[in-house]
Amino acid sequence: MLKIRLRRTGAKKQPSYRLVVAESTAPRDGTFLEILGHYNPLTNPATVQLKEERVKEWLQRGALPTERVERLLKKQGLIPA
Repeated sequence: MLKIRLRRTGAKKQPSYRLVVAESTAPRDGTFLEILGHYNPLTNPATVQLKEERVKEWLQRGALPTERVERLLKKQGLIPA
């Protein structure tokens, strides 16, 4: 099963994340299929950059977003609230 989830990057105590499509059994920072965007929660307001067309395409293919990613996509207007 494919998931759209966050992959942690950044230094200790300074997290930033990549939105990736990965197999659900892969580790958090393990292998992935494609990078769909970036998320930085430390900026005010939080920065979210997405490849919207690719996100929509993966959602149509059946990839399921995690809870946090689903909230981010709802804020961006890619998933109905």
